Amino acid sequence: MSTSPARLVRAFHLAFGLDARSTPTEVAAALAAHRGELLAEEAAEVAEVAVDGPLDRLAHELADVVYVAYGTALVHGIDLDEVIAEIHRANMSKLGPDGQVARRADGKVLKGEHYRAPDVSAVLRRQGWTADGAA
Repeated sequence: MSTSPARLVRAFHLAFGLDARSTPTEVAAALAAHRGELLAEEAAEVAEVAVDGPLDRLAHELADVVYVAYGTALVHGIDLDEVIAEIHRANMSKLGPDGQVARRADGKVLKGEHYRAPDVSAVLRRQGWTADGAA
């Protein structure tokens, strides 16, 4: 069995009769709100254990966030792997051509002059999305 989060979550959604779209689509407000609530619940559980652990519970809660995020993407018909690849491309452009990294005092990597923002709309259009919501 593949350990790809996208495939695993799709298998779960299909097995349990949950929404699993293959083209980016706006969904009903109630469903979108429900998915947002599920994500917020999982993120709160991560925040609860992030500092004091234990580590195995943190790992569990982080995986739950990813699982629910992939499920939310699937409900909307978004190929999240492709979106993540685009975000990664943009994040990597934060590295200057000289290999230098600009950081905030707390260590967060900042956008430099060579940063190129992600074009998530283009990724979704390649997946069949139109800005008006029709596929």
